[in-house]
Amino acid sequence: MKSFFKNKAILSGVFMMIFYQIIMIGVFTSGYSAVPKNIGNLSVAIVNEDKQYGMEFAKQLEQELPFQVQTDTDLKTAQQKLEDRDIHLIMHIPQDFTQKLSAPDQQVQLDYYINQSNPATTNSTVQNVVTQITEKISTQLQTSGIEGVLQNMKMSEVQAKEMAAGIVNKVQANVIDSNPQPAGMHNQMAPMFLTMSSYVGAMIYSMMAIGALNQLKGKLGKWKAFLSLQGTNAIISLIVPLIGLSIYFAIHGYGAGTFVHLWLLHALELFAAIQFTSIFCLLFGQAGMMLNLPFLLIQTIANGSVVPQVMMPGFYKAISHISVMFYTVQLDYNLLFGGGRSAVLLLGLSLIMVSALALNTVIHHFKPYTKLSTGDAPQPLFM
Repeated sequence: MKSFFKNKAILSGVFMMIFYQIIMIGVFTSGYSAVPKNIGNLSVAIVNEDKQYGMEFAKQLEQELPFQVQTDTDLKTAQQKLEDRDIHLIMHIPQDFTQKLSAPDQQVQLDYYINQSNPATTNSTVQNVVTQITEKISTQLQTSGIEGVLQNMKMSEVQAKEMAAGIVNKVQANVIDSNPQPAGMHNQMAPMFLTMSSYVGAMIYSMMAIGALNQLKGKLGKWKAFLSLQGTNAIISLIVPLIGLSIYFAIHGYGAGTFVHLWLLHALELFAAIQFTSIFCLLFGQAGMMLNLPFLLIQTIANGSVVPQVMMPGFYKAISHISVMFYTVQLDYNLLFGGGRSAVLLLGLSLIMVSALALNTVIHHFKPYTKLSTGDAPQPLFM
């Protein structure tokens, strides 16, 4: 046993076990602590068109709801923000809200708009908000507060009490879902797993590809080897995503058009991920994996598939802006279920890819190499 405990391979394995526990538990504990702590960062828009009790009720909701409440927007603008995921719920108070409350034979309908093309955390939270708001209205209508409002509308105290008692359960929640997700948790989690599978593969491949570059650049020449590698990366990026997408679409298909769009998106993601993870491999060789692995785990939080960007702790929110996985996951939501700002997200992913490629070019430029003469043996792939 002593011989094994002194063996460098055993010691390296123990180090990796400890290292992986530290980064995984540290990342997940700090990242997921945002739920439910940061739920208050979600945005709710209250669009009120009633100039009587609706105004009073909207003001009370703005003060009491534990969310970022917007009341200065019209319904059309709010719907576009909902599509773009800038807000997460719209509550629409109709123009005849007070009128129907005061009519004994009519029921009040409040419209709630929810964009289902969001992480499960967001969807479950806003569904609870709808229930809470509707219950709050029913409770409030039973209190003396509504009696006072009705008295201010020049009703007698007796009439106000009778009407307040008679309008319990008059309010009905009308939930209007946009971009619904197909049934099945595999669909809900598809953006995360499609993206992560490509990124993990790219991370492992980049270490091997840089090893091949170091082996061949002495034989082919510094820049010919580098450009040949980038051409190889591009071809691989086009072909490899077809495998995973074919498996997923065999289980749940979305049509040929969606398949092609997802294929091209994940080809771009794979190429961007190869470039991004190659930065550390070019700088530190195989030791670059010690940086790539933590960054992968950080992106499981920062990609926005479980915790929306607005709820992320500050560190993860900052990382999301330079995360290949974040932009890909959000675009997957758009392509599979629907959503807005696709052009902005695609631009963000493209900028990361171009920036990483440029940085790799600069690093490669300053890396020394020795040109092999004819008959020289190539260097081993891994030292």
